[in-house]
Amino acid sequence: MRIDLISIFPEFFDALDLSLIGRAQQDGLLDIRRHQLRDYTADKHRTVDSPPVAGGAGMVMKPEPWALALDEVLAADGAAERPTLIVPTPSGEVLTQQAAQDLSGHQHLVFAPGRFEGIDERVAEWAAERFDVRRMSIGDYVLNGGEAAVIVMVEAVTRLIPGVIGNADSLAEESHADGLLEYPVYTKPAEWRGRAVPEVLLSGDHAKIAAWRREQSEARTQQVRPDLWESRTDLWHN
Repeated sequence: MRIDLISIFPEFFDALDLSLIGRAQQDGLLDIRRHQLRDYTADKHRTVDSPPVAGGAGMVMKPEPWALALDEVLAADGAAERPTLIVPTPSGEVLTQQAAQDLSGHQHLVFAPGRFEGIDERVAEWAAERFDVRRMSIGDYVLNGGEAAVIVMVEAVTRLIPGVIGNADSLAEESHADGLLEYPVYTKPAEWRGRAVPEVLLSGDHAKIAAWRREQSEARTQQVRPDLWESRTDLWHN
C-alpha cells in the first residue's frame, strides 16, 4: 500500500517509522511518503492560510497549495484504482474497525490533515473528481490539527494488512473484531501481589477457557460500551 501524507508539519509523522509500521516499510509492505504543504505556495512567506470569507474566528487553509500538492501526488500514482483521499475532521464519519478493515484493502491512501479552522471546502469538492474522498473523525472531540488523527488512522488501517502483524490470529480476538470488547488478559506469575489469575485459565480446558473469555467480553461490553451491546442485540432481533 502507498500512503501520502500532506501537512505543514510532516515531521509529525516520524512516529510511523517506529515498531511494526516502520518494519513494514522496510519490508516493502508500505510505501509512506511525506509532503510539506508549504512547498506548494508561491509567496516568500509560504502562506497556507487566509481569513474566512464572511468573517469569523481563526484562519482557513487556502485551496491552491492543496490542489498543487494533490496534483503532484496524483501524477506519481501508479495504482490501477482511484486513490482515496482522507480528510480528518470532527465533522466526518467516525473511524470504526469495519472502516479500517475496508481501507486496508485499498492500494493508495492520501491524508490531508488540516490546521486552523480547516481546509477550504472547495478542495474536497474539486478532489472528488480525481479521488474517492472520505471525511473521517477519530472521535467526538477537537484537536489542534489533523496530524495526530492521521497517525491513529494509519496505524488502525495498516496493522490489518497481511504481513504487518506477525501473528495474524491476534487480530481475530481483539476488541471490536466481532463487535465486542476484548476479554481480560493475564501472564505469569499465577499470583501477583495477592491477586491470582482466574483458575479457569490454568485448567487447560480449552472449551471452558473459550466460554469464560466470551462471557467476559460480553460482560465488559455491556458495562463499558452499552451502545455496542445494544447494536448487537438489535441485529439479533432483526
